Amino acid sequence: MNVIVFNCGSSSLKYRVIEMPSERELAGGEAQRVGPPTAEPAQIFHRINGHEEIIEAPMRTHGDAFNEIMKILKRSPELLPELAGHRLVHGANIFKDSALMTAEALKQLESISEMAPLHNPPAVSLIKAVAAQSPELPQVAVFDTAFHASIPDYARSYPLPRKLREGMLIRKYGFHGTSHHFVAEEAAKMFGKPLSKLNAVSCHLGSGGASLCAIVKGRSLDNTMGYSPLQGLVMSTRCGDLDPGAALRLLSRAFGKSDDVEKLLNNKSGVLGLSGKSADIRDVFKSTPASPQEMLRKEQTEEVYLWRIRKYLGAYLAAVPNPDAVIFTDTIGEKIPQVRWSVSAGLECFGLKIDAARNESALQLPAEISTRDSRVKMLVIATNEELAIARRSYAAINAARRKQ
Repeated sequence: MNVIVFNCGSSSLKYRVIEMPSERELAGGEAQRVGPPTAEPAQIFHRINGHEEIIEAPMRTHGDAFNEIMKILKRSPELLPELAGHRLVHGANIFKDSALMTAEALKQLESISEMAPLHNPPAVSLIKAVAAQSPELPQVAVFDTAFHASIPDYARSYPLPRKLREGMLIRKYGFHGTSHHFVAEEAAKMFGKPLSKLNAVSCHLGSGGASLCAIVKGRSLDNTMGYSPLQGLVMSTRCGDLDPGAALRLLSRAFGKSDDVEKLLNNKSGVLGLSGKSADIRDVFKSTPASPQEMLRKEQTEEVYLWRIRKYLGAYLAAVPNPDAVIFTDTIGEKIPQVRWSVSAGLECFGLKIDAARNESALQLPAEISTRDSRVKMLVIATNEELAIARRSYAAINAARRKQ
């Protein structure tokens, strides 16, 4: 079965066609500049068999982008999808697993759009367009929050009045679940055990967002992100953990303009706020400061960024009983040995011993970077959220068909 996986941005639409259950990628690409006309034309970058083709096409909506992508795929009938899988950021307290998009499920999905106002609405719009243009194509929504539905009440509850918490759906939801779930599955395969027997800490360290996940018996116990992706680690432009008192002071300074404070915490903080120069920690590591003041700022940025990861890694190693592994993934986790070393060296008390040489040479993934006698294995595993969505979608449609 060919599964087309969609990752919908505000002005873009990424797609991959994956044959299941072989998990073979057949084609992929991205529609860019979706929306009102811009100075540059809207284009689709289509990749197949190692070759890339660029197609210009007007795409005012994500539905238009889907239509143009289907035109390209129809040129090669073997690429035509039989199932669509969509990445959804937020499932709120309604969607605790991947969901087949029936009319009722779509209504429920629309009702929670405000939980992820930047990410969910474009995806919902695309699901509607696909249903209108290709009603014969079943669709599955895969939620970043779904893997974290197993987080127990004591870990997901904020100490606010109960009626307020329940009425406003304020609780920890956790994010990056699709990635954490995927690398946990891959780690379990490396150990030759079922996912249900895996205890681990997964470190999804992206160049944009980042989070850690404590995993017990293959299920999420905790995630450093919370009600929103703002909580937890220092990220490229997001602040991570912040005293609510500081947020209240910022709100007062902004004369109650919550949008201004939200933009500050989401788009102007994190590595960018600390360094004053770049939102990418890789740029900070590589930089050569021209003055003592710039050197101090560089060092402070690196220390704050690394300290937050190390602090949570230690906390999660304490929370996960007899962990099998610490897993590093995504752009920074996969490609920056300096980060892996800095956050884990000296944690022998948790049974963690990183091997300097193996860490530096971990280019072919998956790779093990711990010493031979490390009780907790340290793994670097490339994430593949598109394949994860294809897996979840394929499982969901098969489960639905078995019930018929």
